[in-house]
Amino acid sequence: MGTQNQNPFKWRHFQADLILLCIRWYLRYALSYRDLEEMIAERGLHVDHTTIYRWVQRYAPELEKRCRPHLKACNDSWKVDETYIKIKKTWVYLYRAVDSDGQTLEFFLSPTRDAEAAKRFFCLALHVTAGCVPQECPVVLQKIITSSK
Repeated sequence: MGTQNQNPFKWRHFQADLILLCIRWYLRYALSYRDLEEMIAERGLHVDHTTIYRWVQRYAPELEKRCRPHLKACNDSWKVDETYIKIKKTWVYLYRAVDSDGQTLEFFLSPTRDAEAAKRFFCLALHVTAGCVPQECPVVLQKIITSSK
């Protein structure tokens, strides 16, 4: 989906609205490609499930890139919670980043409690918050932030 002024759906056989609708439904709801094919067929259009698959593979990364900065606005103060919980009879560690407004920014489940799991969680949290780097954060996170620059 190159530059802003070019039509990313040029030379496609279907309208851009239909392509975006299928991608949005697939990414937002737990629908299979065949479910989407059936839903679109109910609206009078025939779109093969493999076509929808190709649309998702082609356009979803670009949509994520464009939408991510608008998804999770956070402030510059994070707190990190780490706890041990049982999910489906299995004990796992839950890492959770919360901003000062109490909004959960990201969570991560890990079978182990080690530096590697913590680092993966913090890198994921930094990625998901679209570069919203906290000014006040745990010491471990500060080390990861400075080492990634």
